[in-house]
Amino acid sequence: MATLADTKPANPHSATERRAFTHWSEGRPAPEEIAHIPGEAGWPVVGNTFTMLSDPHGFADRMIETYGKVYRNRAFGGWQVALVGAEANELVLFDREKIFSSEQGWGPVLDQLFPRGLMLIDFDHHRMDRRALSIAFKPGPMRHYSGALNAGIAREVAKWEGQMRFYPAIKKLTLDLAADSFLGVPLGPEADQINTAFVDMVQASVAPIRTPLPFTKMKRGVDGRAFMVDYLTRETIRRREQGGGQDMFSQFATATREDGEMLNVEEVVDHMSFLMMAAHDTITSSATSLIYYLATNPQWQEKLREEVFAVTGGPDGSGTPRALDYEDLGKLELTDMAFKEALRMVPPVPSMPRRALKDFEFGGYRIPAGQSVGINVHWTHHAEEYWDSPHTFDPMRFTPDKVKARHKYAWVPFGGGAHMCLGLHFAYMQVKVLMAQLLQRYRIEAEAGYDPAWQDWPIPQPKDGLKVEFKAL
Repeated sequence: MATLADTKPANPHSATERRAFTHWSEGRPAPEEIAHIPGEAGWPVVGNTFTMLSDPHGFADRMIETYGKVYRNRAFGGWQVALVGAEANELVLFDREKIFSSEQGWGPVLDQLFPRGLMLIDFDHHRMDRRALSIAFKPGPMRHYSGALNAGIAREVAKWEGQMRFYPAIKKLTLDLAADSFLGVPLGPEADQINTAFVDMVQASVAPIRTPLPFTKMKRGVDGRAFMVDYLTRETIRRREQGGGQDMFSQFATATREDGEMLNVEEVVDHMSFLMMAAHDTITSSATSLIYYLATNPQWQEKLREEVFAVTGGPDGSGTPRALDYEDLGKLELTDMAFKEALRMVPPVPSMPRRALKDFEFGGYRIPAGQSVGINVHWTHHAEEYWDSPHTFDPMRFTPDKVKARHKYAWVPFGGGAHMCLGLHFAYMQVKVLMAQLLQRYRIEAEAGYDPAWQDWPIPQPKDGLKVEFKAL
């Protein structure tokens, strides 16, 4: 098979080997090359962009019902082909034939905001950088993060008694924890600027206007990136001058590839910016959805509380919750299953785009090289062909026997294959420590019938901030 480096034919649409498109904007198939795939163009100029943004899940349901599990759709300035279902997830995420580029799939969405992050590089480059960065998630550093998470979460959760909006509270806490575990230093007066920068960068990822014109979301996002690049560049240089530490940033700053060479400063900055965003926003979203389902399913909340008490021993003689030891993380089996069910109900990354680097077939259709494609995580997580009563919260779906019996790619909140989320174990650890502290201290309640509206894109969050009450036990 030809390689990305040595293959770039004049007509990128007719050949079958992987293509060396140097940028995601080149080599797009002409509309007539995908005209055999059912679908629709939507409105003039804007296509289906605003329809998708206003109700992405309803839009997907209608398209699948009308056209099937392979359909084309014009939005965000171009044509995309949706590949839907567990089999599609396996094809795209496992990518046995190395057909799909994550870099060029995410490029139109994130290129101006999180370029060259781990999710935006492919194949050998991705493998080398992932191996270098994986040092930050070895048992030694993870044990260090565990101690920092226990201390930071305990300190903040102690202030949460009473009625509150959970989403902004956990967002602030998650940023503080990222500063401690990731950066290894208190943020100080730059905390608000960093938080604003990440919010602006994430919101800009789905901005209909993709040029950073004054007063637009994209301009605010690009400005946020400029701030983060400046901050992280200064910090990377400082870490290298002072030597490594146990925090994640120091691990990245001093990481080496297989040949012993350090990543250059720009690469460290890009990886750190992307991973902080992932930890800051996706963990915030997933922790919020778990709290919502525990507040509205008190029977499950009580079962998790019993497990937490059994593992930690419950609060000490003064009523202070005991820390969750690193060695005990694996013992919270039901908590683990409840978190997985919350991730099924509200996946923090609802869809995952790719770009085809060679022609391929799926579902009876030929899709040409150069075509943007995407899977729909949310739809698969709620499809009756994989899940009984899919809109009901039921952690028992994740018992070992049920997981084994189900299609491996019916549940993909962390992606899959080579691009499986590098920090997924950190996410599990943070949420389990949070649950251990909360459930030893409070009963989590919501008003009867509470069902908040959610902002679905780019990362799900309840529009009202999630109104809950923490009542002391």
